[in-house]
Amino acid sequence: MSRLIRQYLLLLLGLLALTAPAKAQKHLPNQQRALKGKITRQLRVRPDATPDFININRIPYFEDKKQLREIAKAEKRKNWTAARNLLEKYVAQFGIENFYKNNMMLWRLGQLYERTGNEDKAKAYYRLALKHHRQDVTKVQLYYDSLEQKDADLYVPLKTYYDIVEYRKNIATFRPPKGVYTNMGPGINSQVEDYGPSYNDDSQQLIFSSKRKTRGIHNVVDEDLYVAKREGESWLDAVPLPKPINSPYNEGSACLSKDGTTMYFSRCECPTCHGNCDLFVSKFKNGQWTVPQSLGMAVNSTGWDSQPTLSRTEDTLYFASDRIGGFGLSDIWFTFKLKNGQWAKAQNMGPIINTRESEVSPFYHPLYNVLYFSSRGQLLNFGDFDIYKAYRVGGRWQEPINIGPLVNGKGSEYYFTIDADSKNLYYARSEEKQMKNLDLYSFPLPMEAQPLATTHVEGSLIDSVTQKPLNGIISIIDVDNGIEVASKYVRPDGSFDFDLIDGSKYVMLIQSPDYFTVEKKFDLKADTVMKLMTTSIDYNIPLIFRNIEFDAGKSTIRQEMHATLDRIVVFMVDHPDTKLRIAGHTDAAGDPDVNEKLSQDRADAIRKYIETKGKLKPNRIESRGYGSTVPLKEEVTEEDMRTNRRVEFRLVKPETEQKQAKEAGGWN
Repeated sequence: MSRLIRQYLLLLLGLLALTAPAKAQKHLPNQQRALKGKITRQLRVRPDATPDFININRIPYFEDKKQLREIAKAEKRKNWTAARNLLEKYVAQFGIENFYKNNMMLWRLGQLYERTGNEDKAKAYYRLALKHHRQDVTKVQLYYDSLEQKDADLYVPLKTYYDIVEYRKNIATFRPPKGVYTNMGPGINSQVEDYGPSYNDDSQQLIFSSKRKTRGIHNVVDEDLYVAKREGESWLDAVPLPKPINSPYNEGSACLSKDGTTMYFSRCECPTCHGNCDLFVSKFKNGQWTVPQSLGMAVNSTGWDSQPTLSRTEDTLYFASDRIGGFGLSDIWFTFKLKNGQWAKAQNMGPIINTRESEVSPFYHPLYNVLYFSSRGQLLNFGDFDIYKAYRVGGRWQEPINIGPLVNGKGSEYYFTIDADSKNLYYARSEEKQMKNLDLYSFPLPMEAQPLATTHVEGSLIDSVTQKPLNGIISIIDVDNGIEVASKYVRPDGSFDFDLIDGSKYVMLIQSPDYFTVEKKFDLKADTVMKLMTTSIDYNIPLIFRNIEFDAGKSTIRQEMHATLDRIVVFMVDHPDTKLRIAGHTDAAGDPDVNEKLSQDRADAIRKYIETKGKLKPNRIESRGYGSTVPLKEEVTEEDMRTNRRVEFRLVKPETEQKQAKEAGGWN
């Protein structure tokens, strides 16, 4: 690092306190997200806030002493607008090495944008600083966290989500689907690592890598490529690809062209390999595969080059490499076809996709400009390696999006492929207890991973009486397609947001022990903002519903009562630890003993209805008839008598049940 840059960085350190942002504030989600939902092959996405770093594949390091002096002068004069513009111009010329050697400049640029109220750009530069730092960035993290919601914390734990699914199966109402990890079975998986799947829709073939074979007297692992064909909903047993694809060396991570006649794959530790692993290509001609040819030194390096995937137009090849000169331990690189049919010199995908950590196993969607890949260096992470998706807009890649906890667990998820219909994800995953033993799984592609989930829905939940925000768990049910959507917690400020597929019908369910489930149906046609209102439950005051009225002298549940009682059923199903107390009351007319029995029969009838409809466990509901012994008012008029003829419902939280019993000595 030159003396001038060191001086400028020292100046930055001296000025940090002068421009520190005000106390962190909560911010509602941005109304305009990156994606505009229109079901077309060319997804319309709002460009990211960061510039196009033109020098990434031109020079390793950029330095201009004259520009640095101008930036330092503007900073010293506290001309923040000029300093920001000059610094952004300088940063836009960064080479790869600048991102870790001059990481503090990214942080400073984020601060200057936050100072002027441009939070989108501030967050973009903070993200870059965090993804490429090689020193302590605690302060940068604090600045970033003050602007960005912690999305990982918003997702409901999987056990809670699946409990919600199971509870809702007990009642006739909308419920989330429950996707199931499906191990692809012993016909495909072995006792050792099986990974690197590539699915060809036209031929319905799954090609993958496996370490099941050994060679020589020392049983050296021999990685080979295997193929399994799909017939209906089942898979035939996998068989090894023939020579000359498989060889005495290690082969893996293949991808096929759409017509199935061209295969790109990696071969490792071979005499003609330039590095540890190289990329090769083979053509299917006259019923057999041709002798694989290396893609050459323009593409391959002296390091590890593997995991190729073709763009949907098949003129660009993306792959993973740990070659010298990248951002991290391994990066995503790409090459494209020249006019003469040869592959161009490989280029790095840049600082938005790559980080100081590892990015591997890229997969390009066969229909849309969406790149999926696995990373352990992105900012939102649920485990070790997680799967992300990134959209390409105007020739530039946008900030990667984690595809959510329904796929990404505490272990590692990588080596994956998606069918053209975006119905299933095939991928290799390891369990937390056996991190190294990969097996192939399929999983229904959830909403967070769908390429067309680009329409933004956001809203807020407000108490209709106090006008204060409410919290809870929000679930989205895709009525048309049954695509699973991971449930989230409503934020402390009452806000929530989802990215969904437009042109579909949805039901939104918001659940909490503090209010009856909010249920809203909506057709999604464009980015949507909604405000939902409900009333909190006061557990100290019984609920009385005006439409809970019985025929004179009878205890039969009337049809008009079903809608209200069903709301209570749903609440009890959604909150399995909550108990209910039902109290029946009559007016003072008639025989007191008859009234007491009638009120008990009515309370019992309601209890049985709720228990039966919700298939509830026993002892969750108590029912008791009080006759006319607990009037609300003195009976002078018919209206007074009607007021006293009532059914009271008291919901009891599990943590308050014993306390209430001690204090009240009863529960009427």
